[in-house]
Amino acid sequence: MTRQLFVTTALPYANGNFHIGHIMEYIQADIWVRYQRMMGNAVDFCGADDTHGAPIMIAAEKAGITPQQFVANIAAGRKPYLDGFHIRFDNWHSTDAPENHALAQAIYRSLRDHKDGSLIEVRTIEQFFDPEKNMFLPDRFIKGECPKCHSADQYGDNCEQCGAVYAPTDLINPFSALSGAKPELKSSEHFFFKLSDPRCVAFLESWTQDGKLQPEVANKIKEWFTVRTNPDGTTSEGLGDWDISRDAPYFGIEIPDAPGKYFYVWLDAPIGYLASLKNLCTKRGVDYEAYMANPLLEQYHFIGKDIVTFHTLFWPATLHFSGRKTPNNVFVHGFLTVNNGEKMSKSRGTGLDPLKYLKLGMNPEWLRYYLAAKLSARNEDIDFNADDFMARVNADLIGKFVNIASRAAGFLTKRFDGKFGTVGEDGAALLHDMRGQSSAIAQLYEAREYAKAMKETMSLADRVNAFVDANKPWELAKHPEQTARLQDVCTVCLKAFRILTCYLKPVLPELAAQVERFLNIAPLSFANITQPLEAGHVIDTYQHLMQRVDAKQLDALFEPLEQVEQAHIATELAANAKAGDKKTAKAAAPAVAADPTAPGGEAVAPTITIDDFAKIDLRIAKILSCTAVAGSTKLLQLTLDAGEQDEAGQPKTRNVFSGIASMYQPEQLVGKLTVLVANLAPRKMKFGVSEGMVLAASHADEKAQPGIYVLEPFAGAQPGMRIH
Repeated sequence: MTRQLFVTTALPYANGNFHIGHIMEYIQADIWVRYQRMMGNAVDFCGADDTHGAPIMIAAEKAGITPQQFVANIAAGRKPYLDGFHIRFDNWHSTDAPENHALAQAIYRSLRDHKDGSLIEVRTIEQFFDPEKNMFLPDRFIKGECPKCHSADQYGDNCEQCGAVYAPTDLINPFSALSGAKPELKSSEHFFFKLSDPRCVAFLESWTQDGKLQPEVANKIKEWFTVRTNPDGTTSEGLGDWDISRDAPYFGIEIPDAPGKYFYVWLDAPIGYLASLKNLCTKRGVDYEAYMANPLLEQYHFIGKDIVTFHTLFWPATLHFSGRKTPNNVFVHGFLTVNNGEKMSKSRGTGLDPLKYLKLGMNPEWLRYYLAAKLSARNEDIDFNADDFMARVNADLIGKFVNIASRAAGFLTKRFDGKFGTVGEDGAALLHDMRGQSSAIAQLYEAREYAKAMKETMSLADRVNAFVDANKPWELAKHPEQTARLQDVCTVCLKAFRILTCYLKPVLPELAAQVERFLNIAPLSFANITQPLEAGHVIDTYQHLMQRVDAKQLDALFEPLEQVEQAHIATELAANAKAGDKKTAKAAAPAVAADPTAPGGEAVAPTITIDDFAKIDLRIAKILSCTAVAGSTKLLQLTLDAGEQDEAGQPKTRNVFSGIASMYQPEQLVGKLTVLVANLAPRKMKFGVSEGMVLAASHADEKAQPGIYVLEPFAGAQPGMRIH
């Protein structure tokens, strides 16, 4: 019986381009969707941009555009990634679309007006307020000193150094990551979804433990229902209620009957799955309500392990208590690391940029196969290792798979007009065994055990290659009396190649399409693979299907970001002489002659071109905090806002050490704008890593004219603006 499936991936936050983690998840889901369609099932594969929240509102403000235009600009850049890696969503939508506004508000009303008693409660809470930005601050926009380990510049919800979890009000010397201002505590009414209600607890205990979820995920969730003592001595008391509201100003969906209140982004984001589906139904002229009412409809979500809480507690409870269908399963995967578990970092040259991969001419199906060969049904991290990538693709896809066709097709075309011959007993036995694996490999795809499916398929390819080596068609071609056997062997090879292509088609859709054209056959499916091609079937001329991975491509893929020329690096090192690193600075300083009569006490440096200057990325930065450095009389430690965000869409700051303590007290600099050399390589110093350099002016003769003066832009400049 044909199954009806509704499949989604986690919605990417619309504050930046796709990264390789997105692409891995989409490939994993796309493989499963393609397999389901090869089984004859009906699938609607939907995605959308997650568009709401304070980070996007703030990023849009910095860019001088509306949040709607900001997310539209991001959405416009999605297509090259999806098309480039052969990821075929049926619909891509936005959580700011009318469908999502209507659905989110309808679901909220169902929870508020539940027949067995409201699951929404209004409470007054205290939270930090930024007096300069005139807004309440989300936890990630509050920074300060960790109350546990006393590390500086930590977020308002947890410490990245010691791992402690705390409330923003626990921070020591908190400041706003937006303005640098000291936040004030203010009261506000917030709306809570009562997950602690016995009805919710009973439902979620059942839903999460009934076999839907991966065992390791279900076991982890089980801990959240029990009262327990944490390692730090605090107590966790089971499920807590969920704050689903945010105060204006906020880019989001308004809460019905609550002026100035908006849904927290994680309330409306997963509802975006349904909104995208509803939009697709409208385009097709399908009744959305009838579609969702189908008792046989299956609903699946592919997500990363960092958002399990939202998808296995909040999301099913939201759906169930609003009278809607809950997911059949939530498939959780791990993270993607690079080169033996190293965390990805563009600045260290360990990032894997999906668009750069494509621009280098690297075959997207190399990556699809490599990821499939590592993915399992568990939520384990997988590693992209460059050497392993090249070896696996070249050995498996080229050496084992494609070579089967290249070794047989030429003989069949030149000697037999491309016609299949009669298959002998040994070849028939091989093909019978290969077709017999169809069900087992299909079950591996169904269970998302892609690595095992690839292993079984390549094991079959080994058997075909052993058949080729045993029969040596190149030797048979030398003997006229072996003509019939040559046609037999080549026919077996290409029939086997057809079977292998079917088993790899969910992973290699474009290559499979090429093979279907070359073999002159109907689109492959798990249903028709058992139907043999008869003698006399004619193939088209073979053309090479796939190139090998070139080591130079991989080298280029992992090249660090372009660094500033040595002369400019030397300038930075020379500046650090004022920070006590005079020996290193002197050795690297550019050849600029001292000249007491020249402006500033030194001659102008050698002429450069505009291209040389363009390599230096100068950005406006705001000094959020400034502290003296223990053990140094010359250094100040600056925390800078250069308008940047991390991969999660949160404000990202830079740590910079500057030898300006002789001229400035820390409090004089907080809140000031300055100029940052943004593309200098991070430099490890005695006191920590310095992530750039602030520009300052000084006279060459420090004794005659002491002093160093930090550059300060005119009012109106904003953090992140580039200096041209």
